[in-house]
Amino acid sequence: MKKSAPTTPTRRHTVLEDFSILTKKRPEKGLTFFFKRAKGRSSSGRISCRHKGGGVKKLYRIVEFGQKYLNIPSKVIAIEYDPFRTSFIALLEYANKEKGYVIAWQDVKIGDEVIVSEKCDIKPGNRMKLNNILVGTQVYNIELQPGRGGIMIKSAGSSAVILACENGFVNLKMPSGEIRKINGECFATVGAVSRPEHKYVKLGKAGRTRWLGKRPTVRGKVMNPCDHPHGGGEGRQPLGMSCPKTPWGKLAKGVKTRKRRYTDKYILQRRKSKQNKQ
Repeated sequence: MKKSAPTTPTRRHTVLEDFSILTKKRPEKGLTFFFKRAKGRSSSGRISCRHKGGGVKKLYRIVEFGQKYLNIPSKVIAIEYDPFRTSFIALLEYANKEKGYVIAWQDVKIGDEVIVSEKCDIKPGNRMKLNNILVGTQVYNIELQPGRGGIMIKSAGSSAVILACENGFVNLKMPSGEIRKINGECFATVGAVSRPEHKYVKLGKAGRTRWLGKRPTVRGKVMNPCDHPHGGGEGRQPLGMSCPKTPWGKLAKGVKTRKRRYTDKYILQRRKSKQNKQ
């Protein structure tokens, strides 16, 4: 981590990453493309998600989350920054001379050799079926359905732990504390996601937030009654209602939004709430 000199009140608390692990500045040309981002607007052009807009232009890196190169050995030739995700990405060169991006794991180094196979050595970067991974091993980039590619545990510093294997299912403990059953035929990558220090970053100034494409957030309490249910009143006033609401009158904060009840049978233990953690 890199701390700024306290030359101004803003820079006093700024904490940024030094990115010393990165070995390449420009991305691989054949593995990137540019697309115009919606920035919080629907196909009709109306705002569907507030507080988004602006930001620097970005090239999207095509990252392989599945098993496209099955049983083909590969070697890490570069570690790069990806503006679309919190983790770093590793550029692999396969034995058939093709190249591809994957999510980088912790302690990744240039020259590391990895492989995607149904069963292989249990070492960071190798990808295999959950059935073939030992209990107590950290994994990330996990599939929920066999063959569909990894959709869970892909953010910086995260990992899940294998607790048990039984009846064709594997019990995983998620970063949230939830314990979940997943089909043992699903693939996962051994190790933990790179860039664990990302959670300690303090942007320090409003301008750096705007570079990320985030616009200012105004509290509903300071608006007029015509703009928000929480607005209005002389001076500081309470909400004036039993529970907080969105600008469109829907209940907010504490309302359950989970709809996929048919997957409840795969959840062995719910994640702990913030109150229970304290």
